[in-house]
Amino acid sequence: MAPLKPSKYLTNSSQRQFAYLGNPFRTICPFTNALRSQSVRSYATPSGPPPSGFRLPKPKRWNDTKESVLDKAGTYFLMTEMFRGMYVVLEQFFRPPYTIYYPFEKGPISPRFRGEHALRRYPSGEERCIACKLCEAICPAQAITIEAEERQDGSRRTTRYDIDMTKCIYCGFCQESCPVDAIVESPNAEYATATREELLYNKEKLLSNGDKWEPEIAAAARADAPYR
Repeated sequence: MAPLKPSKYLTNSSQRQFAYLGNPFRTICPFTNALRSQSVRSYATPSGPPPSGFRLPKPKRWNDTKESVLDKAGTYFLMTEMFRGMYVVLEQFFRPPYTIYYPFEKGPISPRFRGEHALRRYPSGEERCIACKLCEAICPAQAITIEAEERQDGSRRTTRYDIDMTKCIYCGFCQESCPVDAIVESPNAEYATATREELLYNKEKLLSNGDKWEPEIAAAARADAPYR
């Protein structure tokens, strides 16, 4: 079959390219002709393929172990591996258990444990919070909302102190920034609720938590005081 030649009537560039397809050795780009004229090598190295097993680890065989005949006989006939495993089981059987019967038994908690939030009071019963709003400003999750007003004696106290526990990340920044140790995170970790609305804590809820956990909060503060 004679190769097709570009006709003078083919004015479109795409039609001219299709006309050149009739000859497999004739292309538009001369660089492609130079590549086709060279012989294609089967390997990248000039000296041919690498030797067999070149830079490869020696494969392990089933009989390459360095065990003696007596060791193999003990493994297969005396079942030493099985008795060794049974010894480990019996040794653990006579040891005291590592687990505890939660919730009837509870493990120790660090003084810096971050649990449920609470607002503390002074021994006189006056609330500690002075409405400085440092905890609201430093909260990275923006979970704290505070509204305050001035009293007749000139002191500032909060009229609204809300914490959205669904947003809280328990970073402890609110507790660290409070100048009067009013907002703290109690050691209580058991405050699961059935609805999300119950996790929206207001001022009354936070004060009741502080009254409930005040002995534990005070003990944790005393234990952590030498390290601050």
